[in-house]
Amino acid sequence: MKSGIVAASVAALIACASTGTAHAQTLRFMTGPQGGVWVPLGGALKNIFEQAVPGATVQAVPGAGVANVRGVDEGRAQLGFGNSITTVDGINAAPPFTRNVTKVCNLATLYPQYFQVIALASANISRIEDLRGRQVVVQPRGNTAEVITQQILQVAGMSYSDIRANFQASYTDAVGLMRDGNAQVFTLGTAIPASSVMDLASSRDVTVLNLAPYIEGLRKLNSGFVGVPIPANTYPKQTQAVTVPGYFTDVIAACDLPEPTVHAMVKAMAANIDGMAAVFGGIRGLTPKQMAQDIGVPMHPGAARFYREAGAL
Repeated sequence: MKSGIVAASVAALIACASTGTAHAQTLRFMTGPQGGVWVPLGGALKNIFEQAVPGATVQAVPGAGVANVRGVDEGRAQLGFGNSITTVDGINAAPPFTRNVTKVCNLATLYPQYFQVIALASANISRIEDLRGRQVVVQPRGNTAEVITQQILQVAGMSYSDIRANFQASYTDAVGLMRDGNAQVFTLGTAIPASSVMDLASSRDVTVLNLAPYIEGLRKLNSGFVGVPIPANTYPKQTQAVTVPGYFTDVIAACDLPEPTVHAMVKAMAANIDGMAAVFGGIRGLTPKQMAQDIGVPMHPGAARFYREAGAL
């Protein structure tokens, strides 16, 4: 029943684009967990998209990297944030995906994401192997940061059986457990500085683990990983730079969204970089060329048309 409703919605939107008339449409936009960048950035994009597409209403809902790809591919959402590594895993039917994702297209590549392992300083943890027997807060199974947590444990010769994993849907809940001493470590994948880590560091001294020794092993599992630096002083009392696994955040859409609609959305994004940067500074200076970079996800025809017009393709 739900798939029929979604199909009807998309068909109506196509009719709207072809006739030039405006009808009220609701597009579901899957963002991220509370405490991450995707929620406020999704709110900014909701406003940008609604102004760009007359008659459209964008409904921002919580999500996560893997869940968003599945949601768009299965027709439960039309828009979402994605992570380059897990979106490509979906296209290739690599774990945690069990079949090829075929209905997801890229709109824009936005900024690098940082996989971070944050420990209480009092726990004396400096490497992944030190997590044995510790309470570690992880996102629910199948989310991007959870998948990377499994992978980095694998590179270190470990698995969930070696730690005491506590699965929490939001970074805010993870911080609460850490602050109260009910966990010693939490893992997350987001931009820097992460508001959840800043929140925790305001009340407890933390250690940001240097993950450089594990990056080559991760690249053997997924070549999309790159080593990215977290500069010194990104977080309170972080006196040294560390290197962590990185990947890119992008905006994805259903490939069958009307080409004129997506063209208008991407054009509006490019015209409102400063507005997005006011929500998250890591977007400041983003150019159409960077938005159009190939991350292994098919580009939506509407987005590709804008990038050609802008000289970015």
